[in-house]
Formats: sequence, structure tokens, C-alpha cells
Amino acid sequence: MTSSSQRRYDPIELEALAIWMCFQRMRPYLLGRSIIIYTDHCPLCNMMTSSVKNRRVDRISILLQEFNIEKIIHIKGRHNCLADYLSRHPIPREEEIFEADYGIVNRAKGEPTVRGCVSDAIPPLVGAIVTRSKTKQLQSDRNQNSTTTPTDRNKTTLPPIAEEIDQMNEDSSQIIANNSLDIEQLKIEQGKDSIIHQKIAEVMTDPVNSSYEFKNGLLYKLMIMREGCTTKKKIIYLPSSMIHDLLQVYHDDPLSGHFGVQRTYLKIKNRYWWPNMKQSIIQYIKSCLPCQQYNISRTKKPGRLQPIPPPEGPFQLIGMDYCGPFKQTPRGNQYVLCLTDYFTRWVVAVAVPDCSAKTTAEALFNEFICKYGVPAVIRSDQGTHFHNQLMKAMSKLIGYDHTYSTTYHPQSNGMIERFNATFVPQIAKLQDKENNNWDEFLSPVVFAYNTGTHSTTQYSPFQLLFGREPRLPTDGKQSSFTFRKTK
Repeated sequence: MTSSSQRRYDPIELEALAIWMCFQRMRPYLLGRSIIIYTDHCPLCNMMTSSVKNRRVDRISILLQEFNIEKIIHIKGRHNCLADYLSRHPIPREEEIFEADYGIVNRAKGEPTVRGCVSDAIPPLVGAIVTRSKTKQLQSDRNQNSTTTPTDRNKTTLPPIAEEIDQMNEDSSQIIANNSLDIEQLKIEQGKDSIIHQKIAEVMTDPVNSSYEFKNGLLYKLMIMREGCTTKKKIIYLPSSMIHDLLQVYHDDPLSGHFGVQRTYLKIKNRYWWPNMKQSIIQYIKSCLPCQQYNISRTKKPGRLQPIPPPEGPFQLIGMDYCGPFKQTPRGNQYVLCLTDYFTRWVVAVAVPDCSAKTTAEALFNEFICKYGVPAVIRSDQGTHFHNQLMKAMSKLIGYDHTYSTTYHPQSNGMIERFNATFVPQIAKLQDKENNNWDEFLSPVVFAYNTGTHSTTQYSPFQLLFGREPRLPTDGKQSSFTFRKTK
């Protein structure tokens, strides 16, 4: 697609621009190869060897110097059938414009071809392009030769590949329904796995020295979860047929948040196990299209850090910052107020319509102070939504200190800045094509962050705050409860 200004280019400039855009699109495949360009625009034949006295074309010829272009050959337009066919859209008229395959008519009449342009290898490619008239003719032939009954015509017949995909989707919906694992289906899938059969045989032969346990029709892996601990935990051995569906739940679901390898692995490892588990997670996340689109590479080495000393307990030092503006949602939200506890790394994010001082004070009071108590210190930047008389009066009235980071130095409140860089790509992966429902996924993404293991503390913020591991939707319902009688 050309821009409005590019549409006003001269023909020679448009032809050169088309070559440049093609080379940019196919750059990984063209670098390091010998290239011959065929064009039906004769003035471009010498653009790589001499000036054509056009500034834009000469500029493009300089940009093309990184490619190994041997020569540019001119061909007649009627022989440039493949390129012309792709650039022309069908005209919405009832008349049939093409009575034969495009590009084949001239050759059938015996017209000569240009050597190096239309070779013996090209006619099959051109013949594969079927016009509308040809399609209708083929469709009518199929209808005439069809001998199906009226009842059979009402049935939708899928090709073999479509039937196989349909069956896979049905199986996956049976394996993991409503984000919970079906134990009966798990037993069936384990029974189909040949490797699990071998492990069960080993357990039956020598159950004492085996690192597996077979109980109630299920195979478990016995693993030591922490260093220095001798107690082994039973973890479900997941068959290979269920790995993909499980990773979809633990990675693609909004309550999983499309987070990285480490967080996904640490959530799964206490519940399920299979051979080469971490490698499977790495390959799955590398093949996740939203992750590849929105994740930012952070390979540059950071400078010397001077981290803020951690506080002695939860909610003593809170970082606060705004993120946005984003595209306005139907609920009227356009900004996100983020608050992070420096001790537990617990995050609170609130979608708000604006970043005024009144909105900031209301969100801070209702969503944080009324739920978690009054913090000792709140740190923010010196924006007008934080540095104003209303926020000063609120800090004196409620009883907390409000400190400000150094001007143009966000590193002094780096923890909240780092979370902003994390959650924005996660929201972008989940929102719809209109990009205006991001506030619907804000709470699930924050939940996924708070229940994931933090790389610094080696615990999840949820565990540090509440003193227990979180129950996730994938854990399923508890079959029994224990009530202890007190004396």
C-alpha cells in the first residue's frame, strides 16, 4: 500500500519504489544471493549502473547497494503476466472478462517469449491461476457429476485435514474443560502413552527404588521440591497428548497473562511433570504469536544499579505511577494507576478515566488504603497529579509520608517503572482488534503477575503477602475438607 504522497509519484518513481518495497519485504531471503530483476519499465534498466536524473530513483538505487543485483532486464508487459496478475483486482461485473487462463492465451497463439523471462518452468505456475470463469466451469462440472442424494447434500463434508483438526479440538475440550483437568480423561490418556506404560512396568517390578508411583490408576513422579529437603512430593505425570492443552491454559488464558518461561514453568512444576518439561515450555512460548509481537528484547547490559534498600515489612514503602494514555474504552477508562509494594512486590492496578488529582486521591483511598491499610511511605514522580495541595492534605490527614523521585530520573522509583514495561505488552496480547477493551483484562493480568514467582524474591507476591501458595483455576475443586476440633 502506498501513502497519499507516494501516489503522486511519477511512473518511474513508483516502479523504483515497488522494487524497493519488494526487497524490504523479502530482505532475509535476498541478502547474500545473486539477483536478476525483470521489469517492464525500460528506464529502470540502468538505475544500478548510472544516474537516471531523478533524485528519488537515485536514492533508491543507493539503498539497494546492499543487495547483490547482477543486472536488470527489460521485458514486454504482455510477458510480465505473473506480476501483473497479482497487482490487478477482479472487476465486479457480471460479464466474463477472461475466457481462458490469464497469460496462457498469447502463448497458445504462438507468440514468441523472451528468453530469461518466461521459461519452461513458468507455465505451470501461470496455469495454477484459475479465473472466475474457469472456477464456475469446474464447479458446474462437479455438480453434474455428483450423484449424492438430497439427504447427503444437506450434510457438510469436511476434507480429511479439517476432520482431523475438528477431532483434535473435540479431544482438547474433553481433556481440559472449564480450565480444570479431567482426571478420568487423564487416566485414559496415560493408558495410551507407551512411555508411561514402561514406567508403570518399572514401578510394578521395583516400587521401592523407583522415582515413580502408580496409585489409583494414575502415574506420579516423585520429586524433591527444595534443596535440603528429603521429602518427595507426588506430581502428576502428564502424557504427551495433553501437554499442548495444558500450556494453553497456563500461558494463553487471561488469568495466566502470557507471561514468560520462568513464571509459566514455576506455576506448572508443582502440579505436573513430563520429560523435557522446561524445553517444551520454551518452544511453546517461542511459537506464541502475541508474545513475539509485543515482547521487547532486553539484551543490552544495564549500567551499575544503586537499588533502594528493601523495607522491613509489607506496605511500608509503596511506589506509585501512572501509565497511559491508552485508547479510551467503552467504560471511559484511559489511564492506569499502578501501585507496587517494595517488600512483597504486590501490585495494585486501577483503570481510571483521567489522571487528575481528584481521581488519583479517590483511587488511592478506595483501591489501596481501604483494602491494605495505610502505608508508611508512598513514592511517586513529580507530576501534577501527585504533587498538588489535595495529595499533600490527604497525606497529612491519613498519616503517611509522600516522597518524590528526582526530576528526569525515573530510576529512583524503578520498581513501578519496571512493572509498567511488563504489563503493557501483556495487555496488548489479550485485547481485541479494536484495542479498546484493555481494561477488561487488567485484573486478570495483575492476578497472573501477583501469583507468579518473582525473580528477585523467588516467591510469588501472593505467597509473601498471605503466607500460602495461591489456588489457581486449574487446580480444580477439593474433594474433601478437614475440620479440627479444638478443646
